[in-house]
Amino acid sequence: MHHPRHVNAAKWISRHLPDPHEVELGGEPAHHLLAVAYADRVCPPTGHRISWDDSYAAADIYPLTRKADLLLEPGGAPRPMPQHLTPEQRELAGRAAAKAAWIRREAHQRGIR
Repeated sequence: MHHPRHVNAAKWISRHLPDPHEVELGGEPAHHLLAVAYADRVCPPTGHRISWDDSYAAADIYPLTRKADLLLEPGGAPRPMPQHLTPEQRELAGRAAAKAAWIRREAHQRGIR
């Protein structure tokens, strides 16, 4: 009898894009900006069954191109901002959305995923 082996793929997926793309697309500051914006977006102040820290960590494991996709519609436009964001979070979300859209366009032009 064959027993399938389940492997956690996350440890095989690199969080970083190949050089020079990682640095040119924003490096660690961009990783942080996009992960914070994602966590703010999915964790309303009324509470959520997944903590803000866990939401941040879940987004942070992805490369910049995948993080950008978390904040964008399939066509590349920024997702609408949730109503629960504070003014500071809305400002950060706006910067993150602009950065995400730019990363997605650049990645497409460079032929990276």
